[in-house]
Amino acid sequence: MHQNISTDEAIKLLKEDDNTDWSWSGAEALVEYLEDLEDSLGESIAFDRVAIRCEYSEYSSALEAAEHYGFIPEDDEDEDNVESSAITYLENKTTVIKFEGGVIIQQF
Repeated sequence: MHQNISTDEAIKLLKEDDNTDWSWSGAEALVEYLEDLEDSLGESIAFDRVAIRCEYSEYSSALEAAEHYGFIPEDDEDEDNVESSAITYLENKTTVIKFEGGVIIQQF
């Protein structure tokens, strides 16, 4: 038994999850990513906010996410280069969803 839900409803369900703290922009970016993934795979993805919560995490920056996974920036890098290096580090290891206000990564 399947129930189709709209983009807005999926975002709302993510935001209502008391066990995580998705920003509106982050939830929207994640839902759009999952919808694009459905299109590219040619099959439906069952919406399971517990599984989504366990598989993806939102961070305020790529640097914050990368440091969580052991990334150490170079001492002589400026702020823009550090963020770019952090994105590259993450993209070499996992899925990175960039949005205004942060990044979402697939846990690895």
